[in-house]
Amino acid sequence: MNPSQFAYQRAGSVDEALALLQEHGDGAKLIAGGHSLLPIMKLRLAEPETLVDIAQIHELRGVRRADSEITIGALTTHHQIATDPQIRSAVPLLGDTAARVGDRQVRNRGTVGGALAHADAAADYPAAILALDATIVARGPRGERRIPAREFFLDFLTTALQPDEILTEVRIAVPAEGHGWSYQKLANQASGYAIVGVGATVVLDGDGACNDIRVGITGAAAVAWRAEETETALRGQRLENGTVAAAADLVDGGIEFLDDLHGSAEYRRRVTRGLTRRAILEAARRARQG
Repeated sequence: MNPSQFAYQRAGSVDEALALLQEHGDGAKLIAGGHSLLPIMKLRLAEPETLVDIAQIHELRGVRRADSEITIGALTTHHQIATDPQIRSAVPLLGDTAARVGDRQVRNRGTVGGALAHADAAADYPAAILALDATIVARGPRGERRIPAREFFLDFLTTALQPDEILTEVRIAVPAEGHGWSYQKLANQASGYAIVGVGATVVLDGDGACNDIRVGITGAAAVAWRAEETETALRGQRLENGTVAAAADLVDGGIEFLDDLHGSAEYRRRVTRGLTRRAILEAARRARQG
């Protein structure tokens, strides 16, 4: 299916892009790499009247580290995130997740900002962004706004971004040295999208018990979520097979799983529990290795 007709504008700065969004109102959509927006336009899930191209806004690219925080520009590609030495060293969960997005073409053109802003239910990044407790930075006519990751994903293709705002960067507090991490994914073999994806970070105390844990789930439902019941059950516990398996069974409390040609709701529930257990155990193993 082809997308509906649209006009095209190119912005040279964030301020120019914001002005174009205000000028064209709800009929405008931002585009950069296009690998998140164009597929849903072809399905007529989005029918913008005007595309505002922000791909040439260089201030939105790149990775920076200041003290204990990593800042990633919204136009940084998946490939750049996957290969950036600062990310591989400080937040390897995000680097590993980026390396498993789509295929080589998608990773070289698609951007982290576009992937997050469109909030596709099967996108990889939400699991890592939630597990890293990241902050999404948006800029609009009312100034800059910081949105915690757990408040960002609202529903299918819906985020906390306002129509007149631009996602400018992602900020991640560098996890404690020696933390463990894992991204486990059941991929759609045709598209590479996540049928289920689970990201986990683990910090152990001096006695080997779980001091902190965060688990993010994507793909399984219309919106990504933090597995807070699982996290609560494991804090203060030793992360052994039986304990982790019991906590992983709590991952789906109150969640309505997707039911489609890629997998029934019950299948996704079972896979989510299994991948959650696997992600936590692997993260714990890495944390023990230091």
